[in-house]
Amino acid sequence: MPADIDPTDIDPTDIDPADIDQIARQLNAGAIIPYLGPGLLALCADAAVPATPVALAELLTARISVPHKIRKRLTQAAQFIENFKHRKSVVNLLNEAFAATPSPSPSPLHLALAASGAGLWVDTWYDDTFSAALAQARPRGGWAQVQGLSQAEHFGTWFGAYGPHGEPLPDVPAAGALLYKPIGGHAPAANYLVSDSDYVEVLTEIDIQTPIPPAVQAWRGGRGFLFLGCRFDDQLTRSFARQIMKRSSGAHWAVLPDAPTRMEARFLEEQGIARIAMPLPAFADALVAALRPALAA
Repeated sequence: MPADIDPTDIDPTDIDPADIDQIARQLNAGAIIPYLGPGLLALCADAAVPATPVALAELLTARISVPHKIRKRLTQAAQFIENFKHRKSVVNLLNEAFAATPSPSPSPLHLALAASGAGLWVDTWYDDTFSAALAQARPRGGWAQVQGLSQAEHFGTWFGAYGPHGEPLPDVPAAGALLYKPIGGHAPAANYLVSDSDYVEVLTEIDIQTPIPPAVQAWRGGRGFLFLGCRFDDQLTRSFARQIMKRSSGAHWAVLPDAPTRMEARFLEEQGIARIAMPLPAFADALVAALRPALAA
């Protein structure tokens, strides 16, 4: 990429296929960490679970009435329900939301990323799609999942670890591939960071990295991130991404087809993240094609 091109505003006409080939090579070499957001569900033909915080908030508030001004605000709506209907009501509603039958089938991009040489994947939504992709791409196991825990339910314990079949593990494995879900997930144990109080507890400690597993901290060193299906248009997503990226290095990329907000643009520049303005389906097709020869080898 020419040095005079602003890396935070790459026009799709400026994307050289060699750039995507480079990302594919680095993924297979374990040099890039995929960082997945809820927007990735748009690639799943049969996704029947909420795919945005607003959609999830609307689902929750359709079941339990909350003040009108917070009906589309997920963390505030969840906090209201937790305060007035108990924490179990929040968990039960989220379980219903993400226990779709059938659950979303992993897209070709999910499967290609799961089969790639990446040793760490960060998944920032509650659905089970990427763990299903790992189970399909790696039927012999060799990977584990670690999820953030709510202090309302697990006071003093910041994360829990699970094997490829959902079995609880005493600690995060020191070796093997790792799926990190910092805000929890539906399976296998219904761990959810979702309410205002959940995030206050985590954000109080995240600057000193307490909620981030040491294995994640160790793996990110010297590696770049590839953001897929993510937006950075609110403080929570920016705070989590910033802290999870801390002390990483190398090239970072974000597929953001829509023009970034002012705060998103500032965040991309601050973190040295190159914006790829391609539509996600087009980028997914190109990356899967670039990964396929190496995966077949």
